[in-house]
Amino acid sequence: MNQHSDIQQHSGKACCSSTLSSQSSSAHTPHIDTQTEHLYTCPMHPEVQQFGPGSCPICGMALEAMNAFTIDEDQNEFKDTSKRFWVAAVLSTPLLLLNMGAHFFPIALLQQLVSSSFFNWFQLFLASPVVLWGGWPFWQKAWASVKSGHLNMFTLIGLGVGVAYFYSLVALALSYFAPHLFTSHAAIAVYFEPAAVITTLVLLGQVLELRARSQTSQAVQQLLELTPPTARIIMEDGNEKEIDLSHVEVGQLMRIRPGDKIPVDGVVVEGNSTLNQAMITGESIPAEKTINDKVMAGTLNMNGSLIIRAERVGHETVLAQIVAMVSKAQRTKAPIQRLADKVSAYFVPIVIGISLLTALAWYILGPEPKVAYSLVTSIAVLIIACPCALGLATPMSIMVGTGRGAREGILIKDATALEVLAKIDTLVIDKTGTLTVGKPQVIQIINLSNQDTDTLLSYAATLEKGSEHPLAAAIVEEAQRKGLRLKEIQEFMSIPGRGVQGKIDNVFIAVGNEAFMQSLEIELPTAVTNTNQYREAGQGVVFVSINYALCGLIIVADIIKESTKPALQKLRQQGVEVVMLTGDNEITAKAIAKELGITKIKADVLPTEKYEYVRQLQNQGKIVAMVGDGVNDAPALAQANIGIAMGTGADIAIESAGLTLMSGNLQGITKAHQLSLATMRNIKQNLFLAFGYNALAIPIAAGLLYPMFGMLLSPLIASVAMALSSVSVILNAVRLAKIKI
Repeated sequence: MNQHSDIQQHSGKACCSSTLSSQSSSAHTPHIDTQTEHLYTCPMHPEVQQFGPGSCPICGMALEAMNAFTIDEDQNEFKDTSKRFWVAAVLSTPLLLLNMGAHFFPIALLQQLVSSSFFNWFQLFLASPVVLWGGWPFWQKAWASVKSGHLNMFTLIGLGVGVAYFYSLVALALSYFAPHLFTSHAAIAVYFEPAAVITTLVLLGQVLELRARSQTSQAVQQLLELTPPTARIIMEDGNEKEIDLSHVEVGQLMRIRPGDKIPVDGVVVEGNSTLNQAMITGESIPAEKTINDKVMAGTLNMNGSLIIRAERVGHETVLAQIVAMVSKAQRTKAPIQRLADKVSAYFVPIVIGISLLTALAWYILGPEPKVAYSLVTSIAVLIIACPCALGLATPMSIMVGTGRGAREGILIKDATALEVLAKIDTLVIDKTGTLTVGKPQVIQIINLSNQDTDTLLSYAATLEKGSEHPLAAAIVEEAQRKGLRLKEIQEFMSIPGRGVQGKIDNVFIAVGNEAFMQSLEIELPTAVTNTNQYREAGQGVVFVSINYALCGLIIVADIIKESTKPALQKLRQQGVEVVMLTGDNEITAKAIAKELGITKIKADVLPTEKYEYVRQLQNQGKIVAMVGDGVNDAPALAQANIGIAMGTGADIAIESAGLTLMSGNLQGITKAHQLSLATMRNIKQNLFLAFGYNALAIPIAAGLLYPMFGMLLSPLIASVAMALSSVSVILNAVRLAKIKI
């Protein structure tokens, strides 16, 4: 019973033996993977899969849709269970009030009514619909558990309620058809009331659990609602037409007006605006978007008007992939859950054995009426030992934790990643695009001429727009940011490895490195051209000359992200050692490391060497998290105990990682680490509550306190306690949604 890896269910259709991908589509598009559209799985046992809703043959819990976009269709069980609960509550409440009232209020009429032989028939009349109709799902699941050999909480519920109800039914029938077997004409002892009330309380527990599980998917639901149902496309004749999002195709142009949500992933082809991307990246600062910038589905256009070209639609959008990843992560099983699974596999048979021994002990050693005591205690053991709290302990925390992460732009691929992150002691981190912005930017312009700085920059940018060098792109971008007009060029020439030259307004301009200036015999004063200080700081220097005279220097660097330094400080405070691992040169790497307080660096490494370095750390007993964003980081991300990818990076890096930070902000690492610690702490609290509850409750239910205090736990009280144990676990797990990270 410990291994369930080969379990598959079938519901009229063959189910693939391999784990199916939960690729999903946009909430309004038909691009849903038909293999997973109607595939359901168990949140506690993800290896169980079937087509269509049903119950898990291992634990009996309701199966959930694997496709996040069919989640709205998965409310039938909640509605059905709620209906059964309310009917059961209406019918069982009179039974509870009359029986309890007779015990606590010595009213003659009430005592006479309860002691009447007709009262038992009244109890049968009210209890039967509750037990047989209200509890019918429990009977089905209990029988399925017996047939499959996977005894679970529904086995205990079925046994407890079944013994109480059918014993009472047989006793009542015998009192009617064989009255000579009974010496008294008073009402015989029956247990219709406990059977009905227990069923009602179990139904209540199921309603609360199903509602809590539904609430843990709110993060997915909120993401699903981000995309608009329609898009305004621009036709070939220039007219605009609003169409259903399901009809949008890659390559189509669409207009995004102020206040509109972006319907697809695309690229801006006209206009500029500010987009609120917090719902995807977790970043509160709006992002400026202009021509050639990428936009993501679900983000909000705040002011300007844009025309975008669709690049990804349906299940290919970043938003759809986020939904699929969050949904999948909520269904995975953390390694710590193996403990609960292992205990549960032996727990139910042991409880049934304890229940039988309890019945036997009370029948042999107990006071009269022996049968009644024997029945009450054995049923109480079965009911109070129900392991539903144990089964909920881990998956509830995982579901809430992954949903909480999604709201912060932290995408957790599976439960294992969430657990491992709490244990890391070493963080290996790439430099470019991770610690730094990932692209050079102009940080300083040193003007050595009588020209104004903007003119100097305009000349340099005009020439550099014809170059493919990364530093050239930074200069052009700075000029565009300042709104400078680029001019016409004559006699343009690019010299590889040196720079560019040409005439602007009949003036000869040359832009490039020191060697290029020397080749043009341009005088370079030592006082202003000692560039070692910049190179030692990891910065690039671009020389600008006008008519063969040096006019200025443009300092370009890949700047450190604002979030990097405080994030690394916090990680070090949490006992995590930070290592920089980069393919960049050692001078630049040391400059960045010095500024960030990183003492351990390894530079000039190839992708395969990154992989080997991570493995070396693991061989030293380190639990390693690797952070990266590029294709060259993918092998190391896959090898690390947990890979952390930047959502702004390459797709293969994201695929290789167990956790993705959508914003590319390193503060996300500290948040993810805190979330991981909080989730594992929550799981341990839940397991303690579940194990501790059962350890204390079973002996009390068996009658341990009766010899000393004359105290006996009724099945009714046992059922209340069982329900409260599940509720306590659920409420503790839900606290995760409110934690500050």
